[in-house]
Amino acid sequence: MTEKMKTADLLDWLDEQTPRFTHMSDQIWEHPEILWGEFFSSGLQMDFFEKEGFRITRNPAGMNTAFIAEWGHGKPVLAFIGEYDALPGLSQALKPEREPIIAGAPGHGCGHNLLGVAGLAAAVATQKWMEKNQFTGTIRYYGCPAEEIGGGKVFMARDGLFDDLDAALSYHPGIYNMPSHMATVAIVSSNFNFKGVSAHAGSAPYMGRSALDAVELMNVGANFLREHVLDGTRIQYVITNGGQAANIVPEFASVNYILRAEKPEYLMEVAERLRNIAKGAALMTDTTFEEVFESGFANMTSNRYLAALMEKVMQTIGPVEFTKEEMAYAQKINNTFPGTNADYIEDKIDTLKIPEEFAALLRKYKDLPLLGGNFPAMDGGAVFKGATDVGDLSQVAPTGALWTACFPTCTPGHSWANVATGGMSIGHKGMMHAARILTLTAVEMFTDQTHFQKAREEFEKAMAGKKYKPLIPEGFQPLQRKP
Repeated sequence: MTEKMKTADLLDWLDEQTPRFTHMSDQIWEHPEILWGEFFSSGLQMDFFEKEGFRITRNPAGMNTAFIAEWGHGKPVLAFIGEYDALPGLSQALKPEREPIIAGAPGHGCGHNLLGVAGLAAAVATQKWMEKNQFTGTIRYYGCPAEEIGGGKVFMARDGLFDDLDAALSYHPGIYNMPSHMATVAIVSSNFNFKGVSAHAGSAPYMGRSALDAVELMNVGANFLREHVLDGTRIQYVITNGGQAANIVPEFASVNYILRAEKPEYLMEVAERLRNIAKGAALMTDTTFEEVFESGFANMTSNRYLAALMEKVMQTIGPVEFTKEEMAYAQKINNTFPGTNADYIEDKIDTLKIPEEFAALLRKYKDLPLLGGNFPAMDGGAVFKGATDVGDLSQVAPTGALWTACFPTCTPGHSWANVATGGMSIGHKGMMHAARILTLTAVEMFTDQTHFQKAREEFEKAMAGKKYKPLIPEGFQPLQRKP
């Protein structure tokens, strides 16, 4: 009889394979690719999974930088979620001060090089354990492009690619080790493109119809709208085309809008009100406009049962040990931002509405630039104003959420500071901590499959009979870039 693989053996295997996983993460860090252009990153991961015996589905939902890796057969079906897109303009050397490698180039300011590889490592580790211990079931890894704005998971959800999942485990790099009760807002974004008539701005402005005037009037209307929406609603814009020269009445002008709200139904109401403002701006300036939809994510509701299961697992693994050198490096980064480490801890306590019993626990670490300890889920009272396409997944299948410490305490999201730790030992340690937690949670679920049932019961209660409806227009397709 084949000797079974024990949990300790599985953790030993992950330790032995750590150089392999950190090397892959660093390769993705060194080749940052923005949304819909992640050909190197997705190709690297597909090659890895194929060599490990996974079946690969390429171009799911019409996305040429997406894939699904699958191993095993039958029920239950457990998913690990991967992302690998970078952010524009955040190129950064591995230094504790702002220094782009290539000015204006992208960088992994959201840590997706770590996120994807942690899920990949957990998927393969779970495969090894199931194979050795002769468990049946299916493991999937979803290689998801364009989490930043584009929303690869939205198209997967719309096309039914999550429908047969019994549960999913998601992860994101952060500043602490914590299973999450995370809730996020829903989001939609569109470009409003106005067209007028050009004319000489000095000698014949009366013959022109300014598209830029229309954009500015739309923005004025949007700013007045802010007072008349529910708390927690966000209206954000940037002018993307304001004309070519001041002595020409602008014939074309564009503005990009992002709207956020806690409930998708209310979000769509605000979107319609904004659309009416655009119509009014066009009427006032005798111009025309078109709205070009960009993306839309559902709000996320993470599964608390799965969070509790991950918390239980975390206690068996222990904390992340950061060295004095890593602490000093992180503190130098923190020093480049206003405020102290303690200030940022208090800000987290406030924004996450952390109960006092947990706040006291977090304050014990208030002077440290890296939080290596394991914390219970502390964010049950907050709705994050950020958005993620994991929200669409969470409305189709029970989805557990996890954070681990990969960044210094004072670093804002989407910053160069995250890039500066995401490609070195600090990020590596957080990533592998996540891989261990995700793996042992999966092992616990396959060992006692009532966990799937209990997570499903909570999911059904949260959905209250509502069916998932994507926030993208019918027939809307993902962007296709060429390699």
